[in-house]
Amino acid sequence: MTAALAASWSATMRYARVAADHFWCAVEDRCPGLLPEREAAVFLATLGRLAVGGDDPAGRGALLAVLGRAYRRYRLVPHQLSVEAALTATVARHAQWTPELAAAWARASRRASAAVARAAARAGDGPAWWPAEVVDHDRPVDGIAILTVRPWRRLPFRPGQAVPVCTERWPGRWRWYSPANAPRPDGTLEFHVRAIASVSRALVNAVRPGDRLWLGPPRDIGLTLDPASRADLLLVAGGTGLAPLRALVEQVAASPARRRVTLVVGARTFADLYDPISLDKLQRAHGWLTVVPAFSHDVSAEPGEQGDALTVGLYHHRSDQEVYVCGPPMMTAGSRLRLLAAGVPAKRIHLPDGFAG
Repeated sequence: MTAALAASWSATMRYARVAADHFWCAVEDRCPGLLPEREAAVFLATLGRLAVGGDDPAGRGALLAVLGRAYRRYRLVPHQLSVEAALTATVARHAQWTPELAAAWARASRRASAAVARAAARAGDGPAWWPAEVVDHDRPVDGIAILTVRPWRRLPFRPGQAVPVCTERWPGRWRWYSPANAPRPDGTLEFHVRAIASVSRALVNAVRPGDRLWLGPPRDIGLTLDPASRADLLLVAGGTGLAPLRALVEQVAASPARRRVTLVVGARTFADLYDPISLDKLQRAHGWLTVVPAFSHDVSAEPGEQGDALTVGLYHHRSDQEVYVCGPPMMTAGSRLRLLAAGVPAKRIHLPDGFAG
């Protein structure tokens, strides 16, 4: 019945605005005053997507982070059965309903509701999502975009954290992206996105300034700085894994303790470096920062710049450094073993924990 669930959900989302209105009315009839009407569309799209399934573990984690916070904020956990009934009734109005499909949606709603209740027990307080406007969209190289977004209200986050992001072009699908900046006075966030899946392809190829996104609650992924440490840093980035590490550089720049930072930026060739101007500005502004490019497929690069990012990074490693690595899964998968083999203590190794951006 998985295909039938997906087809019936697609039919419902073709009338997303009408479906959201019906869903909100159904929830309001059963438990009045809890779910704000203005939040119904995002809530329904996200809950339905979770019920249908099909996301990878990181995408499912993003959905649960958002919904867990929503259930907690709107006090919906005691009303799970009412929300399940509202979801099923909404789909029934838009799909070709059969007893088999009704039973499948009842099961899917129960599973989704139970998972959200567990997530709500772990969720913190605060908004479930922040509407945001895309204010700038740049495509510095093929397949990568740099988006600057402004939340309608300030989103509190720390450099190195990840944020669930959803676009109107794929309602209900949330993916983790890590801001490439420390908190700014104007509240904007910068995301670096590579077009590798449906949401990221939309963010790269379809989204434009003026479009609306939703940002979920930030969470730690193992890349935040220890506030008690003053150790120097070796930051090793592959591809758009540069984003959270550049945010750490900005955090160091804003702190009174001037730690020495070496940032190794990996790319296939010089032409694949997508953020060189920002990196050059940072290095020129801060004498404690050294930016080292690493080119895995560029025979014209300087000898000290040839190789994958971690190989070049280990050449610059010193025993007193904290080491942060972020990049594609194939890069990070073997990084811990390589760092340990090179003599880096386990407590000084920082890798993203289950993060897909």
